[in-house]
Amino acid sequence: MGLMSPLGILSRFHACNLFKKVGLPLLSLILLAHVSTNLLFFLIIDPSEVTANYLLGMGRADCTGPVAEVPLMGYANPEQVGSGLLMRLYSRAFIVADLDDSRRVVFVSADIGMVSQRLRLEVLKKLKSKYGELYRQDNVILSGTHTHSGPGGYFQYTLFWITSKGLIRPSLNAIVNGIVKSIDIAHQNMKRGRLFINRGTVENSQINRSPFSYLENPASERSRYSSNTDKEMVMLKMVDENGQELGLISWFAVHPVSMNNTNHLVNSDNVGYASYLFEQEKNKGMLPGEGSFVAAFASSNLGDVSPNTKGPFCVNTGESCNNPHSTCPMGGAKMCMAMGPGNDMFDSTRIIGQNIYLKARVKTCKPALGHSFAAGTIDGVGAFNFTQGSVEGNPFWDEIRDQLLGEPSNETKACHKPKPILFSTGEMTRPHPWHPDIVDVQIAAIGSLAIIAVPGEFTTMSGRRLREAVKREFDSHGTPRMDVIIAGLCNVYTHYITTYEEYQVQRYEAASTIYGPHTLSAYIQLYRGLARAIATNTVQDLPRGPEPPFLNIGNMTLLPPLTADRMPANKTFGDVLQEVRQQYRATEVVEVTFVGANPRNSAENVTEHNFLTVERHTNTSDSWHVVWNDASWDTRFYWTKGSFGRSNVTIEWHIPCDTEPGVYRIRYFGHYKKKLSNNRAVFIPFEGTSSVFEITTL
Repeated sequence: MGLMSPLGILSRFHACNLFKKVGLPLLSLILLAHVSTNLLFFLIIDPSEVTANYLLGMGRADCTGPVAEVPLMGYANPEQVGSGLLMRLYSRAFIVADLDDSRRVVFVSADIGMVSQRLRLEVLKKLKSKYGELYRQDNVILSGTHTHSGPGGYFQYTLFWITSKGLIRPSLNAIVNGIVKSIDIAHQNMKRGRLFINRGTVENSQINRSPFSYLENPASERSRYSSNTDKEMVMLKMVDENGQELGLISWFAVHPVSMNNTNHLVNSDNVGYASYLFEQEKNKGMLPGEGSFVAAFASSNLGDVSPNTKGPFCVNTGESCNNPHSTCPMGGAKMCMAMGPGNDMFDSTRIIGQNIYLKARVKTCKPALGHSFAAGTIDGVGAFNFTQGSVEGNPFWDEIRDQLLGEPSNETKACHKPKPILFSTGEMTRPHPWHPDIVDVQIAAIGSLAIIAVPGEFTTMSGRRLREAVKREFDSHGTPRMDVIIAGLCNVYTHYITTYEEYQVQRYEAASTIYGPHTLSAYIQLYRGLARAIATNTVQDLPRGPEPPFLNIGNMTLLPPLTADRMPANKTFGDVLQEVRQQYRATEVVEVTFVGANPRNSAENVTEHNFLTVERHTNTSDSWHVVWNDASWDTRFYWTKGSFGRSNVTIEWHIPCDTEPGVYRIRYFGHYKKKLSNNRAVFIPFEGTSSVFEITTL
């Protein structure tokens, strides 16, 4: 096959029409009757054409948003709200175009829980206003890393409002603006370059958190694999025409849940730490978030994959709870949690992130959620008395559901069997629909790499089946040797996708497979069709489907309003309440506490605001230079809310072992809200500075 230019096509189907065409079983037609597809194609460049060049661009931008009072997105725990910052969140954008700049594709990996449909629609709207038809629904892929420690509140469907306290505009705006800005930077930095693909095995970094479900898959299929998780990392490296490294995208299947549901510091978890390490190495002398080299560690088929390698045990007794229902003899499911490999969640995040970094461095039914959805996983347990593996309903909770939300229809009950339905979200429309019924599905093929952009969390075996089906389709239509990878949590969130066999056990992932037992079969049929269209050059024959709705949801939120900040008597904002010591050694922790103000003031009124800096004094110039900031792994920013509008901020600096001896100080930056006499309010910036302290040699 000779050199071909990339081609971008948008096409959609009502799924029932497509399934009739390809002969999908009738049951699957019911399951995904209202799901449409949004397809992206890029024709293939022969991998033997090593001289084939592209136009490449990459960019990174802050998308952190509010770090206080906003619920964190991932564990669905309403009590897990932000109260500080460990690491900033970033959007990382990559643009690949052919040399004449006629066609291009954008891949974005953002440090967020997942991409919501509302988020995607607003990003596309902004891109259209800036670039016209250059960046469109058919050539933009948005993927979330799936950190469970980022702010929530950016969904338009009702289910996600329950634990996120509605739509939180500052959170949504920060992500939208960050993604668009990262694309802007990539767009401005386009240059000629080459792409390289590499693969490697990552060990000691993951376990299957639902091994009993995995064992339900056929033994003949399991015997083809050496592990119940995918240990392979696929890396796409980008270099300019002079061989200078520009950036990379790495795909590896692991949940970013090293930080558990007791954490209240906004951060990007293990994969974000891997990005941090790689970018710090390549952007020598730059602060985190600065420098031209961009490294994204993106999500893949991570649905049943945990980084907590010590496995599940009962936190009250220490005994194993690795059983089909993940329960403990004393305390039930609430006591069963997985941890490791470190001594605490910070240590585990560092270890897993470093493992991933080192490997990259070396080279449908109507939607419904089952009872086990409420049980959570061994990475973050749920509430009340729900357990995993429930194939029968609970009369108590079913009655509450029926009275408050309505009973699921007989059709939906039969369609989802053996799932006992807790929420029949596809039949719930008040105050707005609870789940999407139009889903974007994309494939991007660049050179020998085919990126399958999936709208949810595929389990290990689901991902394997999908990859193999797509690869066979390419092979059988004259496009062999394709490197097929899965990019997870893209474009819209539809929870989990298990195999039919895993679905029968109804652990958490199966209960969260919202379109029913044949969801995977439906997706495989769709993606096979996309691969076939690419390989046979028939993308132009694909019809366009319905547009996803842009719901008129206003700014409904349960987030408490910002009140005026107050300070203690005889103090002002930024005053030091607890001072640093005069002297420290490397590996010790510097700690200082200030009179603070609500960090939401800064997030809602200022962009790209640093809450803290660690500065070193330079004797030769008698000046201070920033050596760490709030995006650094070694700094931690804690906000403690008091009464009557008062609050404190504590900043920690965990001194790295290679820190240069010298004189240092810590600075804190914030905004306080002041009410004026005319019932208006203003946000006033302030800062505080610790006493100087000395770092000595060990």
